[in-house]
Amino acid sequence: MTLVQLRHLIALAERGSFSRSAESLFLTQPALSRSIRALEDEMGQALFDRMGRRSELTPFGREVLERARQIVFEVDELAASGRRMREGRAGSLRVGMGSGPGAMLMTPLLLEMAKHRPAMHLTISRGTTERLVQGLRDRALDALVIDARSLSPSPDLRVLTLSEMRGVFMCRTGHPLLRAPGILRFAAVRQFPIASTPLSDEVARVLVEHYGPDAHPHECVTLRCEEIASLAEVVRASDAVLLAIRAAAPDLVELPVKPDLAIKARFGLVTLAGRVEPPSLSILRELAENLLHD
Repeated sequence: MTLVQLRHLIALAERGSFSRSAESLFLTQPALSRSIRALEDEMGQALFDRMGRRSELTPFGREVLERARQIVFEVDELAASGRRMREGRAGSLRVGMGSGPGAMLMTPLLLEMAKHRPAMHLTISRGTTERLVQGLRDRALDALVIDARSLSPSPDLRVLTLSEMRGVFMCRTGHPLLRAPGILRFAAVRQFPIASTPLSDEVARVLVEHYGPDAHPHECVTLRCEEIASLAEVVRASDAVLLAIRAAAPDLVELPVKPDLAIKARFGLVTLAGRVEPPSLSILRELAENLLHD
């Protein structure tokens, strides 16, 4: 029994004529007759009563027709679902985002799905790099968008670099530091609360090289949170200073600290090596490439 034979059965049942059914199926009438006969032989009994030029279902044939229609419907739905998934219009996508990418990418990605792909099931998870990587390895997540500098190299992880973005010190308009005469040094910045997301060892090294041991994040960061958006709100409403990628809070004022910080976050798309990517991942990749830049 084949799917083709079941389609032949349905066509003949609907039209009641071998000639009209064969024409609709682009078959010769003898070919359709052989297909139905082979199906009847496999079933062990007749499916149609031949009455002149018409063919009507037997009681057993009506039972087979009902089940054949269900089988064909399920197969067609499965094929359609596959097409929708290939086109990124259906299926699911589970993404883990670090603090920097999350500040710039999370809302636009949610909006993209809501507006243009309403059948897509999107789940976004936030957290530390370690927790997100574990979720990827456990196959609870399909991909991560994180600062690749915070990622320990591993052969089971595939990393596609998306962009590099500047890290700076920022404050609100009217902050006392903006009225300071002369060159602005880190010692002056440290007189105020410093807000930051958890920083990688690489960033900590650069801070210490530029500004000394007091600039290590464990020493100078007094407000630490995974969400840049929350930290930026605090900075807007206080004299705290935000250390983050510049593009995460464009309304804040960049502080001209000397020497220049010269830190760049390297955002990457991380997937599990050897795992088949969901077709919808291309949507995330394109959006990230368009948004994650200074």
